[in-house]
Amino acid sequence: MQFKDRTAAGQMLANQLSAYANRRDVLVLALPRGGVPVAYEVAKALNAPLDVFLVQKLGVPGCEDLAMGAIASGGFRVINSEVVAAHRIRCGIFERVAYREQWELQRREMLYRGNRISLDVYDSTVILVDDGIATGATMRAAILALRQQQAKNIVIAVPVAPVKTYAQLRPQVEEIFCLLTPQRLYALRVWYDNFPAIADQQVQQMLELANQSQLAA
Repeated sequence: MQFKDRTAAGQMLANQLSAYANRRDVLVLALPRGGVPVAYEVAKALNAPLDVFLVQKLGVPGCEDLAMGAIASGGFRVINSEVVAAHRIRCGIFERVAYREQWELQRREMLYRGNRISLDVYDSTVILVDDGIATGATMRAAILALRQQQAKNIVIAVPVAPVKTYAQLRPQVEEIFCLLTPQRLYALRVWYDNFPAIADQQVQQMLELANQSQLAA
């Protein structure tokens, strides 16, 4: 099974999440940039507010697609100790990457939201959406940050995640919806017929459209 694109994957996920439709306590948070088109379809189908939740992957130098950890808004971080040990990542190298990505996280937060205030997750049911999960470092950072902000329930919704990562994340949240759980992920693009890079402008447009829909409701 493969997904046509992120939009189609989001629509398929939305069908699995119908129990969360039209609930005032539900928020949909996308992990940008790839998670935004998926989350947009979920939020639209559930009639729920949409926002981004900023998490930056900390890639291994020279192999940036492999996450040695992640940071989230508010200073939260997760370290993938297996990757750090396997690649013999020194503390100084890790901190330099984290420092650089912290600046990028702040830049994107201002770019995507502008003057809009982020959604308050306190006592809410948060549906965390991405276009897929690899190591889970990014998602774990998001979960940690949301727990600190006292989200009532956390639900993960993704099209694809390797079975090992799925099993590791399942105890950390109230529910997890995943359409495909292969033994090996290889790369996210393998599971999509069409997997273009998502531009910052596209993220801004989708957030604005979602905000307008909520104001009109």
